[in-house]
Amino acid sequence: MPRRVILLCALAALGGAGWAALDPARGGIALLLAGASVLAAGVAWLEGDPGSVRDLTLVATLAGLAAAGRVLFAPVPQVQPVTVIVAAAGVALGPRRGFAVGALAALASNFFLGQGPHTPWQMLAWGGCGALAGLCRRLLERRLAFALFCFALGFAFGTLMDLWIWYGFWPHTTAALTLVLGAGLAFNAAHALGNVVLALVAGPELRRVLGRYERRLRTEVVWA
Repeated sequence: MPRRVILLCALAALGGAGWAALDPARGGIALLLAGASVLAAGVAWLEGDPGSVRDLTLVATLAGLAAAGRVLFAPVPQVQPVTVIVAAAGVALGPRRGFAVGALAALASNFFLGQGPHTPWQMLAWGGCGALAGLCRRLLERRLAFALFCFALGFAFGTLMDLWIWYGFWPHTTAALTLVLGAGLAFNAAHALGNVVLALVAGPELRRVLGRYERRLRTEVVWA
């Protein structure tokens, strides 16, 4: 029943987003409603996993670690460990928990860096990074492959946020889109290159630690 309610709310928000998008002047509220609908669908997806208290503890701990790293690296523009931690969580723990770690990390860190209409989109972007890493986990076992994947995630995350800024606050023209994407290119490149360094230094080790912990979570002791 909770999953059905959440899915109905997601469909209602998506319908409202479609209605608002008919008028370009309502672009900001359209994006907000669309983001809410996708987040609600993501929560419903997570509800499908039986989970446990230990699962929730692990997700919350990783999200807190990623949020703390983002706050710590805040003085360095776009250089932050969130993407690498979220990707490692997705590879080691699967797409559902990877999505949860990314979404919670964005929400928690913004309590220190500032909440706003950008928060749902950062939750979606980092949650998507974790989910995609979980879906591609078999291809990311080597250090270089994981680093290149995190490099691509840096540009993907930044591009999604640039598109949100363009559609929500700028004229819907090709010239405005080019200007926004061009202005964000240097920041996205810094994010991607920072991801490569962090992934090469600590990515596989973090993934292996999380993988061992995940296996311990799934181990049951039966007393005969």
